[in-house]
Parts: sequence; C-alpha cells; structure tokens
Amino acid sequence: MHRSRLPRAALVAVAGVLALTVAACGGGGDSANTETPSPTASPTEDPTGAPLNAKIAYLSASSANTWLQSSKAAMTEIGAENGVELVEFDGQFTPGEQAKQIQDVIAADQYDGIIIAGIDGAALIPDLENAIAAGLPVVVLNQVIGEQLDTVEPQFPGASANIMVPPLESGKLLGQLTLDACEGVSPCNVVYFYGLKGTPIDTAVKLGWDEVVAANPDVTVVAEAEGQYLGPDVALAAMQDVLQSTENVNVVTGPDQAMVGAQLAIEDAGVSGIKIIGFGGSEVAIAAISSGAWFGDVFGAPFTEGQLAMNAMIAALRDGTVTGGVNPLLDFPNGGLVNASNVADFTPQWAG
Repeated sequence: MHRSRLPRAALVAVAGVLALTVAACGGGGDSANTETPSPTASPTEDPTGAPLNAKIAYLSASSANTWLQSSKAAMTEIGAENGVELVEFDGQFTPGEQAKQIQDVIAADQYDGIIIAGIDGAALIPDLENAIAAGLPVVVLNQVIGEQLDTVEPQFPGASANIMVPPLESGKLLGQLTLDACEGVSPCNVVYFYGLKGTPIDTAVKLGWDEVVAANPDVTVVAEAEGQYLGPDVALAAMQDVLQSTENVNVVTGPDQAMVGAQLAIEDAGVSGIKIIGFGGSEVAIAAISSGAWFGDVFGAPFTEGQLAMNAMIAALRDGTVTGGVNPLLDFPNGGLVNASNVADFTPQWAG
C-alpha cells in the first residue's frame, strides 16, 4: 500500500502549518475532549475486505522489554490478519535514538505509518510532526509524548491515536495501594523504586504517587532506587544495599521487574513483614499476590494496548479515522487495583 510522498517543498509548507497549529493550541491540551473512547473499539472495516499490503515501523522503547514484547505480539497478530507487516526498531532505552529512527523511517520512503512507544517524551514531537507531514499516520503506544502527564489524549496535531493509561493516574493507583499497605503502621517506612528515573513515565508515576500518599503524614520514603525495566538483577542489588543501610522497612513499591529483584533480596536477607506492591500486572505479580507474597499491584494490559494500537493504525490506513485517546484499563475491574480480595478477577498479559 506504500503511499506516495509529498514533494520536498510541500513538506516544508505542511510542516510550517503544523508548527503554527502547535503554537495556536498551546502545546496540545485536552480540554476540548474529555471523553475516552471505549477500549473495545474496532477499526473501520474495508467494504472490500482487501488486505492493506502495508508496512508499519514500530519504534519500541526497547525490544528486550517483556511488556513491550507482549504489545508487539498483539500488533503482529492483528497486522497479519489485515495485510500489515510490522517492522521493529529498537530504541534500547537510549535517549536520542528514536529521533534518528523516525528520520530514517521518513527518509526510507518504504513505510505507511509509525507506531511508537517513546522514550524522550515531548522531544520527539517535531520529528513525529514531520512524519505526519510526509503522509505517515502516527499512533502513540504506552508512553507519554507531550508535556501533560494526566491526559490520555494525543498531545501533538495530526496524531491518529494515543493508547495508554495516563501515568499520573497510574501513580495515584500505586499511591492508594501504598496507603492501604501502610494502614495502622506509624511510621510507615517505604522504599520507592523507579523504573528509569527521569523518563516522562516514571516522573509522572512518582508525582501521582506523591500526591496520594501525602494524605498520610506517617508515610516516609526512607530510600529511592532504580530498578530499570529489563529484569530483576539491578533491583536485587539495590534492595540489598537498602536493607544493609536501612532498618524497619515496611513497604517496597515499584515496577514488577524491580519488585521481583526486591523480593529476592528480602528473602535472601531473611527479613519478614515487608509488603511488596508492584506496578504492571505481570504473571509474576498476579501469582505472588495469589500466594500472599505480594500485597498488591497496579494492573497493566500490554497485549490489549497492542491490539488497540494496531486497530487504530488500521483504521487510519483504511479511511483516515482518528481514534484519539484510549485508556486500556477502563474495562478492567476495580480500576486496575489488584489485591488479595480480587486477584482472581485478573488475567496477566505478560510474563514480568
């Protein structure tokens, strides 16, 4: 389906219009549209049912990340059913890498759209606007690309869809579970794990967490650490250091991959009574809550996110449909808060 591209002069002209639009919109706020489309929305059907014969560039934050692997599996499956080939570009969690990849995709003149799980947030917007000006629909997956941390709506003009849970809201859910775990404990000493400190999503999650736990002055963060998103090893070492330097830890919280490492460190140290709260809803987390090893978790649905992202791309390719912002957790029980009382209601979508 590879689309014809605009001449260079036309690209410059369209890019100029887009730049003016950004200035006029004040950075892409969401005040005009507060409704979130249903996560179950499907793409517009092609009356002929013909395969699209399209090639989509998938710009992954990291191809080694198991969450995003689940999303990719869903996108690949739906793409194959509709004649769409998915080609992955690995961002390796490296700032600046994806901007170059977007430029390469545009220059290659071989792709019909871009699905991106971004690393650099708002810094990617100029290159994505250039992609849109070149005729490539853009779907944002999982990560914030913009300055606003509390909205599900796309934050730059021309984006076809934004598929994600607003990370500020995720942080608030994580904060609520922390308050639940700290109930009756004074002081309640918490170890907080980032995934990748300084990234837009981690910054937003922590801000939401801070906002909620401020309601209980007995909650004290006694240590912060970074677990990364590629397995338990980094968090294992970090939690070992925390346990050696900090007494009376009551709660540890962070992304599921980090909590696996924290749990191993706690068990190795022979410490009991520390409540573990994850963020991601992985197979490991759901099993650990079921067994009583973890206190709770904020559910995540990467396979659903992948389905929604590819559906939105197919809709854009078929007839230009703009799906807008979609929060994949709206159809899940209890707003995505998982604890011992409701864990049986959740089916994990990724390994952890």
